[in-house]
Amino acid sequence: MTLVKPFRALRPAPSRAAEVLAPPYDVLSSAEARERASGKPWSFLHVSKAEIDLDPSTDPYDRAVYAKAAENLKRMIGAGVLMRDAKPCYYVYRLTRRGHVQTGLAAVASLADYATNRIRKHEHTTPAKEDDRVRQIEAVNAQTGPVMMGYPTAPHIDAMLAEAAGGEAAIDVTADDGVRHQLWVVADDARIASLTRAIDALPALYIADGHHRSAAAARVAQARGREGSHSYFLAVLFPHDEMTILDYNRVLRDLNGRSPEALLAELRGNYAVEASGQPVRPTTAAELGMYLAGRWYRLVLNKAAQSSDPIGRLPITLLTRNIIAPLFGIADPRTDKRIDFVGGGRGLAELERRVSSGDMAVAFALYPTQMSDLMAVADAGGIMPPKSTWFEPKLADGVVSHVLD
Repeated sequence: MTLVKPFRALRPAPSRAAEVLAPPYDVLSSAEARERASGKPWSFLHVSKAEIDLDPSTDPYDRAVYAKAAENLKRMIGAGVLMRDAKPCYYVYRLTRRGHVQTGLAAVASLADYATNRIRKHEHTTPAKEDDRVRQIEAVNAQTGPVMMGYPTAPHIDAMLAEAAGGEAAIDVTADDGVRHQLWVVADDARIASLTRAIDALPALYIADGHHRSAAAARVAQARGREGSHSYFLAVLFPHDEMTILDYNRVLRDLNGRSPEALLAELRGNYAVEASGQPVRPTTAAELGMYLAGRWYRLVLNKAAQSSDPIGRLPITLLTRNIIAPLFGIADPRTDKRIDFVGGGRGLAELERRVSSGDMAVAFALYPTQMSDLMAVADAGGIMPPKSTWFEPKLADGVVSHVLD
């Protein structure tokens, strides 16, 4: 078994991609998905969020939802909106967002290597979300949402992907969020063999986004106890240095009984605190931007409180250890209702808005986690703190699916 292999993708028929491509299932609520798919009968949301075609009161985890997803996928294939390639291929998948370009390889990745940690994880999964993806895969008999992965520095692979993307793309769609999605089919046997060998020589791959999808694929393979397509899961591999992680910021509902002045005084024990006349976007892991009582502050952590171990040096770890836990008494950010998370795509203005509205009392802007730090944590067998990474741009659902023959 090789680390990756080609597969017969189920993908949009020529000229149908714009009707099909949809945001990933886990970035939209049911209500948002229903609105986004309105008037779009071939949107892949009818497969990935099939509750939109049922009564709005339907539980998204109801059995009827998965049955509807299978029905909708079958309908799309029957209508010729989706087609399946006749032979196993690789697919070059390029994302372009605001001038940033990343070019990756859509393939199926080995579950055996996932089990031995050659395909490395950095995140715990939750049983309910895993169960949901297992039921989805079982219902539609396919993996419909690719796992986003990074590979370590390999200029020769980058060059091979760039060369394969030299001709006309089979898919070229700019979504309504401005992200351009392009896909090239790699059907040449010699090129396929070269890519397989090159990727098989890599020491490891790193899951960036999609831990629940990969875990669910492993569970389905184990339950079915079969070889072949069940031994692999759908993924898109990008060069790690082309991937973009945005800041994942924090807002807190109260000051834990303190006045703003008292909080500032306590922060000065570990931080250099400087008021700023404009929003503060941190430039290092040891820096924070803080919005409190109508003002921005730049906080720089004292060197004595900084850390060098892979998890300890993460921006969110430094914030948690020095502020969130000791000053706010929040032990588990995943369950404490006094803290919320704001993806960097919403900008620093969203932090101001949340505090100025009275909804929150203070906001912290973090330096983005770096892909090299994520890989270091995974190499050490560690687990990233919750809500550490927000990858942009995201892969679209419906570009390629992996049918389990």
